[in-house]
Amino acid sequence: MRILKQLLNFYINSSIHVALAVYSLTWVTLLQFELAYDKEVLYLVFFATITGYNFIKYFGVAKFHHRQLAGWLKTIQIFSLMAFIAMCYYALQLNINSLLYLSIFGLITFLYAVPIIPMRYFRDRQKNLRQISGLKIYVIALVWAFTTVFLPLIDNEVEINSDIVITAVQRFILVIVLTLPFEIRDLNYDSVKLATIPQRIGVKNTKMIGALLLMVFFLLEFFKDDLDNNTIISTVIVLVVSLLFLVFSNKNQSKYYSAFWVESVPMIWLVILLMLR
Repeated sequence: MRILKQLLNFYINSSIHVALAVYSLTWVTLLQFELAYDKEVLYLVFFATITGYNFIKYFGVAKFHHRQLAGWLKTIQIFSLMAFIAMCYYALQLNINSLLYLSIFGLITFLYAVPIIPMRYFRDRQKNLRQISGLKIYVIALVWAFTTVFLPLIDNEVEINSDIVITAVQRFILVIVLTLPFEIRDLNYDSVKLATIPQRIGVKNTKMIGALLLMVFFLLEFFKDDLDNNTIISTVIVLVVSLLFLVFSNKNQSKYYSAFWVESVPMIWLVILLMLR
């Protein structure tokens, strides 16, 4: 039992779980736009997520709830290096436009972790994008929306239209909502100067805002030119599951509530779409 728990912790702490979430959302996009399984893009997204998240988490960053990672840190670093090599391999399989857009968001990831921006732009002593007051959740949502919507479509040379833009906005909204339970959890750890949404408006109002955002997420589906019954059904299920996770989140939640269960929502969405095909 202890070994299984250690493996689960490694699975979460090494960012494999979040990488599967991003991988799943990217595959959801391919299914929604009736595109074939794109191994190169999907594998790139998977390994790039591991590389990016581990770089952000372990580049000079050690929150209180990450201190227990010391024994695993070297293993995670080696694993991250292997993921980086795999990411580079699959990146070389993409077209030039995909690589160009990918490099932009790679730079954002770098700035998110590395303290090179002048201190006068910050309220706290850290000097990276991660520590800018109120910005973190939007940076995460923006990167996820680009990675899971635009990247696979650009690489498949699909012309960007209004349906794609709406899908990206929906994805941006969904990621914000799925990040809220994390921000509620981190009320016990985050500096008040970060000005996260729960810090600014409280847990109850955060949940109300999240519920409203989920309604917008769903209603946007009906502004698309091409409506698909399977997409609508799966969107409703994702809305309900996400709402339940948000409603029952609290700052004393279990360590696996957000890091495992909430982050499983994209996998649930993918499984539903595959079952409905």
